Amino acid sequence: MRTRIITAEQREKAFASTKKPQVIEKQRLDVRYHVEDYEVEDRPRRFLEAFAAILKHTNYRFALEHFIRISTKCSRCAVQCPVYQATGDAHDIPCYRSELLLSVYRRHFTIAGSLRGRLLGTGHLTDEKIEEMADSFWNCTACRRCTMECPSGIDHALITHLGRFILSEIGIAPRALVVSTREQLEGATANTSAIPLPALKDTLEFLEEDMKEETGIDIDFPLDVEGVEYLFTPAVSDFLMEAETLMGIAAVFKATGGSWTISTKYYDAINYGLFYSDRMLERIIRKLYAESERLNTPNILIGECGHASRSAKYYVPVHCGGENAKPVLNIMEYTLKMLENGKLKLKPDTITDRVTYHDPCNIARQGWIVEQPRKIIRAFCSDFVEMTPRGTENICCGGGGGTVSIDEIRPYRTAVGGKAKADQIRATGAKYLIAPCANCKKQLRELVEDQKIDCEVVGLHDLIYKAIDYKGSYAGLSATQEKG
Repeated sequence: MRTRIITAEQREKAFASTKKPQVIEKQRLDVRYHVEDYEVEDRPRRFLEAFAAILKHTNYRFALEHFIRISTKCSRCAVQCPVYQATGDAHDIPCYRSELLLSVYRRHFTIAGSLRGRLLGTGHLTDEKIEEMADSFWNCTACRRCTMECPSGIDHALITHLGRFILSEIGIAPRALVVSTREQLEGATANTSAIPLPALKDTLEFLEEDMKEETGIDIDFPLDVEGVEYLFTPAVSDFLMEAETLMGIAAVFKATGGSWTISTKYYDAINYGLFYSDRMLERIIRKLYAESERLNTPNILIGECGHASRSAKYYVPVHCGGENAKPVLNIMEYTLKMLENGKLKLKPDTITDRVTYHDPCNIARQGWIVEQPRKIIRAFCSDFVEMTPRGTENICCGGGGGTVSIDEIRPYRTAVGGKAKADQIRATGAKYLIAPCANCKKQLRELVEDQKIDCEVVGLHDLIYKAIDYKGSYAGLSATQEKG
């Protein structure tokens, strides 16, 4: 891997601002972008070749043709962008960021732009502009709040995603995402955290013993069971970092008599392709779907992970069968269905401390999963308070769009990207912050630590685990019956 560092003078010129915290100024001078080995002096040519190939083999051109005919300078999106609100830097306004790529498209991929550029000898793509795009595109959390405000309907997050896609095709992408995706698709463990199968099995056996000791009930994690109703695939990091979430999910299946399994060949729902490369996105989706075919499960069930749920929900039909593709559900949809059908019984007022809920952008922005978790929370939490705004208008955790995986920019994520979310959390006075997403949990835990907020970040099923009434649930189990 090669490393490119922009000089202090270049950054100071490009990102002059009066509102940036000192830590962010220092980071923007020091942060490194990792570049694959290739001829650096050919970056503009390679960028345009990659852009042309993507336009030829995808439908992005239709969107770009629409966007270039619309003004991208009104800046109304600025009022919705938590990054711009924290920095006050015009370079962080979403429509400014979008114009970086749209100007390249106008100049090099439209007849009028090409003729004008050749006639005047202006507008050529340069190394400096590529560097500015790389910086700008990875300062965005892709939360899509800007799309709600744009009077012309420009999808700035889509343009950011396309820009990242093009850059990745010429080797410019965060090392954390590239290395993890490589291991998932080509490595021996086939998952982004490089967890070997023996370690996975040991972890699950340990959790089963813990649950037996705590509840007196045999709660297991079924592996490679063919023909069950659900193939359950969480973000693989849950097996390392979110034991309570997994225990809560397994307990829900036990209480409801659910038919489910975990694959031992592919047990990672993470899809970093959603953040930086459509090619990787498709390969990961096909790998997940192939595992559901191998085990002959009619439904794909994703754990508490926003981006994994969204990528599977919306791209399984695109790449794996269209309207006939297998349904994709999020675990919260299953839990609510069981609760409403009377198959899951939760003890009221199990959690008496104040609780608030964070909406992961990837499952809430389009209105897919908004009220479902709230109905579950109200069933067993006596002091639930909302953050404002909420639901489809939620504020991003600050680590969206894959930026949470880049540890080098943690100061940026917690001081700028997450500033608005920190203010929201602090205002609730909550003891527990429920965040049903692996990426959000990591970001929010770092956020409350760096911002010194007295709040514990948990998954929804972490708390559900404490509230399940096994005797009253569908399976009709009790600790006494099991021990007997």
